[in-house]
Amino acid sequence: MAGVRRVTIGFEGTMPLSTRLSEEALGGLRGALGSGGWHDLTTEEGSALIYVPKVIYITTDSSEHRVGFGAA
Repeated sequence: MAGVRRVTIGFEGTMPLSTRLSEEALGGLRGALGSGGWHDLTTEEGSALIYVPKVIYITTDSSEHRVGFGAA
């Protein structure tokens, strides 16, 4: 998947879901927040069916992951 970001979705009353989403899937999830009901979310790992009224936050990791000790 090109343009994939690490995303954590927090829910009311349960553990958060940490996954990797394309920019398109993330935009679709954000757009669904005002609609209520269920949203079918395609992730890098598979798919998830989200009950939108229980979503209380979405965080994204915008930094690129680096391996090693350098600050390059």
